[in-house]
Amino acid sequence: MNRIVHFAIITLVVLSCTSSILFHTIQPASTLPKSAIELPDSVDIVQKIDFGRHFRELGIEGAILIYDLNNDRIFQHNPQRNATAFLPASTFKILNSLIALEAGVISDEIAVLTWDGITRSIPEWNRDLNMKEAFKLSGVWFYQVLARRVGHERMQKWVAEAGYGNKKIGSKDDIDKFWLAGELRITPQEQIQFLRRLYNNDLPFSKRSLAIVKDIMVNEQTPDYTIRAKTGLLGFEDNLTPKIGWYVGYLEKGKNVYFFTTNIDVRNQKDISARIELTRRCFKELAVL
Repeated sequence: MNRIVHFAIITLVVLSCTSSILFHTIQPASTLPKSAIELPDSVDIVQKIDFGRHFRELGIEGAILIYDLNNDRIFQHNPQRNATAFLPASTFKILNSLIALEAGVISDEIAVLTWDGITRSIPEWNRDLNMKEAFKLSGVWFYQVLARRVGHERMQKWVAEAGYGNKKIGSKDDIDKFWLAGELRITPQEQIQFLRRLYNNDLPFSKRSLAIVKDIMVNEQTPDYTIRAKTGLLGFEDNLTPKIGWYVGYLEKGKNVYFFTTNIDVRNQKDISARIELTRRCFKELAVL
């Protein structure tokens, strides 16, 4: 009898330890820090996908996060960086466009703003532009004009109501640069959350404004998929350090949507184009492209 009891005790201990190991093994979702607008609790971080090799092959330091909506899964490289806040740079043009349209400071995506005659480093900017063109070209002066027209008080109100990043746009003097050199910060995770709200029309803007911005975000469209996205770059216009590159958006394929954000260190001109190449390689790894 004593032997049977002894065996039973040992068996219970082993099962207890095994359960503890298994429980710990399925905990990786807890490594994704919580934030104000959370991703679903059931999200899994799939670790068997090695996005890191694409970063190594391209010689890039950075992070990527892809959220598969239908399957409620996150794929990512460098989760610590994905929870780190950065200036949004030109990715803020998504929200800036929504705010400008909603505030009525520009009527639609084809309304033209007159170039101020100041020659800038990117030749394509040095002309009259409409919003659709300025979004594609990432025309800084165009969106600075829109921000000044919106004004500090209304801009702060809309940024806060949209729940964008840390919601800090600084003082009135920062109205036309807070996304480039001001206090505004957003993490890659928060970019995904903002994009999901955009896709779901769950932002405090009219359906018309949301539809226009979704339209100008179209980066690539084929019979199989559509990519709506925006790039962002810090450091080459104003010598800010460190130099950071963004590529954020979502890919629609069939009845599914994949939200993505790529955030990398930009050390040379080659790295600028690597933002998109890196993202595409990761989607190919998932057999999405």
